[in-house]
Amino acid sequence: MAKKAGIAEVVARPYWREVEARRVVEAWRNSGESLAGFARRHRIDPGRVGRWAARLESEAEPVRFHPVRLARRAEPGDGGGAAIEIDLVGGQRVRVGPGFQAADLHRVLAVLDPGTPC
Repeated sequence: MAKKAGIAEVVARPYWREVEARRVVEAWRNSGESLAGFARRHRIDPGRVGRWAARLESEAEPVRFHPVRLARRAEPGDGGGAAIEIDLVGGQRVRVGPGFQAADLHRVLAVLDPGTPC
């Protein structure tokens, strides 16, 4: 199995395969730097990274849903509803109580399963 090339080795190549471009774009996004600053530090054309970023974003995966099972029904007078438990494919379980904010749940799921768009 071929060794994974480091970012410095990838950016020096005249052509990038999609997998290599994904690594560079991910490294840029995780760096917290501006595109210009990241490109300057790695001595690459910022347009190259920007074009790959745009291309990869346009090829976004379709939305996939996780299986959901209703644990129990809310009964009248039980204080505003029951907690919701979500069993993720990887075996993790998320439990949210009544009154949770959907945006908070979205962020939690994105951290637990970053490869799956919510």
